[in-house]
Amino acid sequence: MEFLVISTLNGVIYGLLLFMVSSGLTLIFGMMGVLNFAHASFYMLGAYIAYTITGLVDFWVGLLLAPILVGLLGVLVERYLLRRVHAFGHAHELLLTFGLAFIFEELVKLFYGDFPVNYAMPDYLRFPAFTIFGTDYPFYRLFIGLVAIAMFVALYLLLSRTRVGLVVRAAERRPVMAEALGHNVPLVFMGVFGTGAAFAGLGGAVAGAFFPTNPNMALELGVIVFVVVVVGGLGSLSGSLLASLLIGLFSSFAVGLDWSLAGAVAMVGLGDWARELGGLFTLTVSSISGTVPFLLMLIVLLVRPAGLMGERS
Repeated sequence: MEFLVISTLNGVIYGLLLFMVSSGLTLIFGMMGVLNFAHASFYMLGAYIAYTITGLVDFWVGLLLAPILVGLLGVLVERYLLRRVHAFGHAHELLLTFGLAFIFEELVKLFYGDFPVNYAMPDYLRFPAFTIFGTDYPFYRLFIGLVAIAMFVALYLLLSRTRVGLVVRAAERRPVMAEALGHNVPLVFMGVFGTGAAFAGLGGAVAGAFFPTNPNMALELGVIVFVVVVVGGLGSLSGSLLASLLIGLFSSFAVGLDWSLAGAVAMVGLGDWARELGGLFTLTVSSISGTVPFLLMLIVLLVRPAGLMGERS
């Protein structure tokens, strides 16, 4: 029971963190059709900017300014780089953002070195939210989840209940008509890209104080973020949230399971034979937990190529 409850909590929090980062990528692709390979780099930059500002001023100031600065950087990237190659198709956009990811990583290494930095939450946030089965559950984990939920609610209300959301959805579905009605569609695209980058920066600023902040954090999370977007359905915000939670839960449970084929066939008396053979039979679920998101993506694409909540073409 303890394993079930703790793994569920950890999985939900990890899934919400994935959503904080993947929601921006989903928004950008849904609006602009751009698969931004540098998106996880904005997550990394958010963590490093928050770390720098925290050292100069205060943790909360860093948490506030990091996504704003990363969002402004995203605006500049869209205005002066992506917009120039957008007319040439997806290949140019992918190559551009792929190159940007390497540039951002090398710049971080140049200024901060190759090793993790000491970006940590304030001491007054280091306390257990509750104790369950004799285990103190950190409050900051719940704080990460609460920030992600607040971000989802704000984004949902913005897109569905405001005039800004109406213009954004119009520019997404009928850009020519929106432009004919007097709306500046390129400006809308620039704002959407900057907002998506800001969401990733917020994820880095919040999570970087709990998880290691290092130059490889973009690479470590970037692949999983793309898996989330594909599983949820390209451009679907609700699908991104569902896929994030599923991947978070599956990954959390897989880490703690020592199940193997040898254990399964032991129920019919073939356990010793399987253990003697070794190899695949003795491979535990925990040892391949890193492949669980990709296995889930494979199954979803076989059953529903458009993703869980993506539109069939």
